Order: sequence, then structure tokens, then C-alpha cells
Amino acid sequence: MHAWRTLESQLVYRSPVLEVKRCIKSHPRREAPHEFVTLHSSDWVNLVALTPREKMVLIRQYRQGCERVTLEIPGGMVDPGESPEQAAARELWEETGYQAQSLRFLGRVNPNPALFDNTCHTFLASGARRVSRQHLDETEDIEVLEMDPARVAELVRTGELDHSLVVAALCFFWLERGSLAP
Repeated sequence: MHAWRTLESQLVYRSPVLEVKRCIKSHPRREAPHEFVTLHSSDWVNLVALTPREKMVLIRQYRQGCERVTLEIPGGMVDPGESPEQAAARELWEETGYQAQSLRFLGRVNPNPALFDNTCHTFLASGARRVSRQHLDETEDIEVLEMDPARVAELVRTGELDHSLVVAALCFFWLERGSLAP
């Protein structure tokens, strides 16, 4: 297996959350170079947050990409100079007003290695309790829910909860619990 060698790289778009690069690369087994697109974003975090009564903290929010309201777990971007664990605690507090007694790393995934160069880190937030109001960004409108984990599993099965990074985070949680079913 041979890696592709970069011949040329050009930034073609930049926003506060994403950079798009156009790259020309060559491969030892190919005659002609090929054009690729790479998407760069900060790392992301997701939290499987459990209350002291073992209810899972979920959020509903509008997502521009699919143009609908989705059901998810709390999460977001890792800010510059912040560790994934710090970002997880911050995102939980901002999006829900909850704080956890403890945060534990569960795993990480590459969101889409064909295009993205970042990582999504998943944490278990145990003993999560509401301690304040939400601290939402200007573009966020988030409803907070507490739900039985068995109901969350059913929503994954039926496709109502279909955010791939959330499903991956829930798999880490279920593996941690010793079962892919709650």
C-alpha cells in the first residue's frame, strides 16, 4: 500500500468552522496526478451524559445541513488551546446548563476520513445535574430532554436518532456497559 504524495495544496474556502483545501497528489502506481478535496475542522466532542437517576441528557436542535430538527446528545467543537475534556465540560454546560460529577473518555472516531482530517472524542458525563440556565450561541436554539437509555436505543433502531457521530458515541457507551443493547 502506497501513500499519495502532495504536489500542490491550495486553500479555496475558509469559514469560522471549516476550511476547504484543493490538493493535487501523485501515486507511484498511477500515471497522472489526481485532484482531491480535504475538509479541515477543529476536533469535536460528544457527551453521553447521565443524571444521578441514570437518565440520558439529550438535545433537540435545528441542523442547517439536513434542514430539520434533530435529536442528539450534547457536543461541539474543541476551541483553540482547549483539551477535548475541557471542551466536553464546556459544551455540556453551554448547551444544557448541566455539569457532571465526573467525565471519562470513552473513545474517538474519525468523522469521515475520505474528506475530513479531524477527530470526534466521546466522553461519559456521570452524575450530570442542571446547575444553571443554558449559555447558547447566537445561532443555537436547543431543547433539553432527559430520557431512559432503553428509549434512546429504540430511537436509534427506528432511525429517529440518526446522527452518525451520536450513534458512534452511543456505541462506545453500550460497549462500556458490556452490551450493545441497554
